[in-house]
Amino acid sequence: MLFYDAVNPAPNPRRVRIYLAEKGLSVPTEILSIIKGEHKSEAFRAVNPLGQIPALRLDDGGVITESVSICRFFEAMHPDPPMFGVGPKGVADVDMWTRRIEMRLMVPLGMVWAHTHPFTARVVKPQYTEFGESQRPRVLAAMAEFDHALKGREWLDGKGYSMADIVLLTTIDFAGFVGISMPVELEALRDWHDNASARPSAQA
Repeated sequence: MLFYDAVNPAPNPRRVRIYLAEKGLSVPTEILSIIKGEHKSEAFRAVNPLGQIPALRLDDGGVITESVSICRFFEAMHPDPPMFGVGPKGVADVDMWTRRIEMRLMVPLGMVWAHTHPFTARVVKPQYTEFGESQRPRVLAAMAEFDHALKGREWLDGKGYSMADIVLLTTIDFAGFVGISMPVELEALRDWHDNASARPSAQA
């Protein structure tokens, strides 16, 4: 198999790298340059027609895209330590938090990124700057929601470090790159971020 990766600050391939590090797994990897547009090349579009990273090409020629889906593939083969919850309620909890991060935080953050950042101006035409700026309060509101959820607990699901924490960490860090830092008053979120960032896997 071959894992198509990209360097930081791209949050989605980083999710997979952190997950693999938590599992102690090593996968053959090819790093593509987003800056050079290698993910939009004809060669890579033959792997993923959407031209998006990450992607995992299997030995039989099949391809899995989407970061969480790639991690679920590895989870099925390597269930220990569990990163997607334990038992019906545990699995549902991790899935619930993951979906909240992607829908309530990543969606508006993606709009800020696409419509206000100079880096995306060359590919997002036209940029609707006013709309992008209007999404910043939604990003901050979502951060406040996660701060409230983390009060009194170490990790999002209240049980252990999971895929949901990986998704939140990479999203919060990407927000910082885009120019939206965690407000200082969100103490629970900041404490959680310190703990998540201190894990060796966070450097993957």
